[in-house]
Amino acid sequence: MNENNLVSIITPSYNCKRYIQDTIESVIHQTYKNWELIIVDDCSSDNTCEIIEKYAYDDKRIRLIKSKQNSGAAISRNIALSNAKGRFIAYLDADDLWYPQKLEIQINFMLRNNYGFSCASYEVIDNEGKPKGKNVYMIKKVDYRGFLTNNLLQTVGIMIDTKIVDRKFLIMPNMLRRQDAATWLQILKAGNECYGLNEILAKYRRTEGSLSSDKKKAIKGVWYLYRDIEHLSLPFSCYCFIRYAFLALWKRIYVRKNVKER
Repeated sequence: MNENNLVSIITPSYNCKRYIQDTIESVIHQTYKNWELIIVDDCSSDNTCEIIEKYAYDDKRIRLIKSKQNSGAAISRNIALSNAKGRFIAYLDADDLWYPQKLEIQINFMLRNNYGFSCASYEVIDNEGKPKGKNVYMIKKVDYRGFLTNNLLQTVGIMIDTKIVDRKFLIMPNMLRRQDAATWLQILKAGNECYGLNEILAKYRRTEGSLSSDKKKAIKGVWYLYRDIEHLSLPFSCYCFIRYAFLALWKRIYVRKNVKER
């Protein structure tokens, strides 16, 4: 392993005092040590920043950037990206977690195969950090059209090699929802493919009342992504949406069936 391969970890934070300590600890305990953690706080009103500052004082690899005004996750991630020094870019939201070997395994996977874009498999946890009985395994490879109908990629598992993927494609559009999905589509549309790691390396927290847990808003977000961001035709948007809904339903039934059979 070439220790010059710095990983810049991008973390937006907002009123996350309940989770931020565990998130930072999951980075500190990585077996791969050549990283920097850039946390951009979006004007938290709780003591999130105080917790981050304590860690930043003890570990100079951790940097806190305080936004001057509340702007949302997309802008926060873009600020972090503009301050990132690493060859590799990884994403970790302030309430998610990584297993200790996540960075080491994923970097080796990408370097060994000369991949520019990859996503690790992950498990879903609840507010308390307990497993919800759902593990999401990545498919081997996904391209632009494939991602439109099978939205498996999750921010907590994403890693990008900027020697292969131009950093300009990592700039997120300023959207309230699905700005991460829109970014992965930018990368895929440019001709890159995302390669999946069939190993659970991360924990994605699905909290009650979060944007991602609101099904009606999620559906509207998918349609908005198709029509207003990707500018897909109406017939193709309908096709993608039907396949997306079918696959989402199939995965839900499949997971529930497996959980009951355990």
